[in-house]
Amino acid sequence: MFWIIGGKPVAYALAAAVMHSSKPPDWLKTQLEHTFWVGFSFYDLIMPLFLFIVGAAMPFSFSKHLASGEPHGAIHRRMAWRFVVLWVLGMMYQGNLLKLDWATLRPFTNVLQCIACGYVVTGLMMLHVPRRFHVWITAGLLAGYWLLMTLVPVPGLGAGVMEEDRNLATYLDTLILGSHRYDEVVKGVHHTHYAFILPIMNYSAMVMIGMLAGRLLQSDRPPRSKLLWLLGAGAGSVALGWLWSVWFPIIKPISTSSYVLWSSGWCLWLLALFYGVIDVLGWRAWSFPLVVIGANALFAYMTSHLFGEQIWGMSRVLFGGLANHVASFGLGGFVSAAGFLLIQWFTLWFLYRNKIFWKV
Repeated sequence: MFWIIGGKPVAYALAAAVMHSSKPPDWLKTQLEHTFWVGFSFYDLIMPLFLFIVGAAMPFSFSKHLASGEPHGAIHRRMAWRFVVLWVLGMMYQGNLLKLDWATLRPFTNVLQCIACGYVVTGLMMLHVPRRFHVWITAGLLAGYWLLMTLVPVPGLGAGVMEEDRNLATYLDTLILGSHRYDEVVKGVHHTHYAFILPIMNYSAMVMIGMLAGRLLQSDRPPRSKLLWLLGAGAGSVALGWLWSVWFPIIKPISTSSYVLWSSGWCLWLLALFYGVIDVLGWRAWSFPLVVIGANALFAYMTSHLFGEQIWGMSRVLFGGLANHVASFGLGGFVSAAGFLLIQWFTLWFLYRNKIFWKV
């Protein structure tokens, strides 16, 4: 969330100032932008991290409700409500819902909807399937997606094609959603290479992997053992993802199984890092700015998009004078970007201090 609410423009502006340039270095731009098709960048980790974190939190929340004796029916209703709310918010964020124009409506285009799908599938697994099967179900989702993508022929293409807009996943999106499928403009050319319907299998697998990590943290294992398990699982996941990519490339727009394993490994390593620093070593104070953001992550995610232009306008009003004064040192862009981030952070801090949390 830090990067989404303004971390990226701050990093760009600061790097440009350090390099005495009008623009950031190419290597940084590569890492802070999504990879167009095959490959992986730092920014490509944001979406799987959302899915992973949701999964990691689920054992704690479900255990609380089950321990209180809450019936499964009530949990099902809560899951259904969260699914609907996340779906509608996803349409507001990226699906043009607020335009009230049927022609531009995109019903399935956003990470919140991916989370909704993975959350429901994982929740049902946790409620109704014995734990000993969860790892096998996760592996089955990854392998099943791979088999479908490589063995099922697409009319006019055949089987196993993995090109932009020329693969089974995007074919199914086009077949089912038609003109309401996801689209984006890249370098002035219209593209629809993202797919969402068939990749529900791997969105669910990503949440399941997070759930398994959360269950490890919830266990009675010693902290050092938990840390070693997270590190080892991360290494194994990265290695398997890299090996699988030889036959099934790492492609974020269609969430290939190798992409899920590769990104899951990094998610596990990041969880190990934060768990080791905060819980094992007890170094907590430094994390407060991030806690403030995370406590209202959904609010931050929505407002940064829906009201981003207005927040930039506030930054120009509040910090424009200072930006002009330091422009000669190459810091004008940094001040404006930092102002954009600070306005959002202090808004989140106000909510945090007053114990106002936006949840679904």
